Amino acid sequence: MRKARSPEDLLDQTSFLLHRSPAKMPEAHRNILRQLHDANEVLKGKRAMVVDDDMRNIFALSSLLEDKGMVVVSHDNGRDAVNALRLEKNVDVILMDIMMPEMDGIDTIKEIRKIPAYKHVPIIAVTAKAMKGDREKCMEAGAWDYLSKPVDAELMVGVLRAWLG
Repeated sequence: MRKARSPEDLLDQTSFLLHRSPAKMPEAHRNILRQLHDANEVLKGKRAMVVDDDMRNIFALSSLLEDKGMVVVSHDNGRDAVNALRLEKNVDVILMDIMMPEMDGIDTIKEIRKIPAYKHVPIIAVTAKAMKGDREKCMEAGAWDYLSKPVDAELMVGVLRAWLG
């Protein structure tokens, strides 16, 4: 058996190992299997905006989100992100770096919250700046959640499922 990379993978491997097709499983087990597979359905087709001044971070986050079926737009500074959001009203979640030139993430979050269409859209602060009190500053500015870099992929997906589900 190879290493399981997710709960879904572990359940699939366990089912295979036991030579039981889902059709032969008890209904309760099939429901668990179905729920695990459907968990990613919450993310499919959702639009995410990634705002980070480091293109490597944009690439990594975009790849992760696109692998889950999300549509990703990105900006390398807060000012461009705010201007884009004033025109575009269909972003479902925003992943925001905090340390950026031109307009930092805290100020960007505050500006986004002034846009009526984005008052209640999840903003997740994603930052390497993990100093004491940073989480609170992000939340006070209007972020709904806070993740430290390097981002754990499974944690990120779990947070997105929680806010978008």
